[in-house]
Amino acid sequence: MGGKPVTIQEELRAALFAQSNETFRAFNAKLMPGTDIERVIGVKTPELRALAKQYVKRPEIGAFLSDLPHRYFEENQLHAFLLCEIKAFDACLAAVERFLPYIDNWATCDQLSPKVFQKNSRKLLPHIEKWIGSGRTFTIRFGVLCLMRYFLDADFAPEYPDRVAAIRSEEYYVNMMRAWYFATALAKQYGAILPYLENDRLDMWTHNKAIQKARESYRITPEQKDYLNTLKRKG
Repeated sequence: MGGKPVTIQEELRAALFAQSNETFRAFNAKLMPGTDIERVIGVKTPELRALAKQYVKRPEIGAFLSDLPHRYFEENQLHAFLLCEIKAFDACLAAVERFLPYIDNWATCDQLSPKVFQKNSRKLLPHIEKWIGSGRTFTIRFGVLCLMRYFLDADFAPEYPDRVAAIRSEEYYVNMMRAWYFATALAKQYGAILPYLENDRLDMWTHNKAIQKARESYRITPEQKDYLNTLKRKG
């Protein structure tokens, strides 16, 4: 009686710990080198998505979204899934831009995929350019990921792979995303993308990793895989 009011942050944290799974916690922590296991609660993705759908319409949810940085990995994941539910493009974009500097792992980065971005992808282009030039590992990764998600089909244009090829970084998570981008681009725009490999437009690690990932893809033909194999570079 007369106890301290529970904030939305405390309520959500309690909900996360209520769904903690110790085995999954240890497994998940191993997938994210450099993440302290003390910052991992151990909640599975479907449960996090369900919580996001449950809480997104709560009027006080903005207090949680503004409370950055979060302590726990799952709070970051929940934050990303809440943003995925925002239906207004401008509000979603502003919330994503506030959150991006605080993303510190590949999983949160890659699972941040707002539904409204798909319908308004061309509005993203100036922001993608800014993200790629940010100098922040996971903001750059998110920018490249957006180019891969939204600009390899009907809206494809050569300036997009040009921009990804021009990135120079020592960060593993940036270059792995660049390799993933070019492997996916080969599957969707083979003729336009092949010269980037034939003409050594990428650093050697990204070049070879893109070929490896493309050769693992079921969307690349056996003949294409054989030719890509001839393009591997040796140090």
